[in-house]
Amino acid sequence: MMMMMMIIIIIIIIIIQFNICKETGVQMDKKHWYEHVPKSVETSQVGKVTILWNQVQADRIIANNKPDIIIRDNKKRTYMLIDVAISGDINLIKKEAEKILKYKELTIEIQHMWNGKTKVTPIIIGATGTISKSFRKYVSNIPGNHEVKELQKTAILGTVHILRKALT
Repeated sequence: MMMMMMIIIIIIIIIIQFNICKETGVQMDKKHWYEHVPKSVETSQVGKVTILWNQVQADRIIANNKPDIIIRDNKKRTYMLIDVAISGDINLIKKEAEKILKYKELTIEIQHMWNGKTKVTPIIIGATGTISKSFRKYVSNIPGNHEVKELQKTAILGTVHILRKALT
């Protein structure tokens, strides 16, 4: 079951990363998110934005050093760390706070290494598709056209798939 939950999270990350790539002008071979295979580093055609997938190299050892996506705006010197999770419906707010705290040390390290403003954007969806009041604000800060309903639908369908497997 845990493996299925990870697959759902990866699908949501791919949807978000695909939309970011489309918005920022990254050259893509595929037309739809479900055909898209993310690369570890994507750069926009004009070199303005770099998108890092599940990686960052720090000068020192940091416990939590791999957010799902990092958007590095080279011109504005801003960095957005995006981390996605599926949570129990009751724990949404708690999970958002956990994600922000989890990457606090990495945020400070990135600000020192790359000399820019860094912020953490948690994308937390409940197993039944519930979202927090701040979810839409977080999603709207991410470049691209992200359909909240599509992200919720992905979480719900994943939960249904897990339940079917568990109950049959």
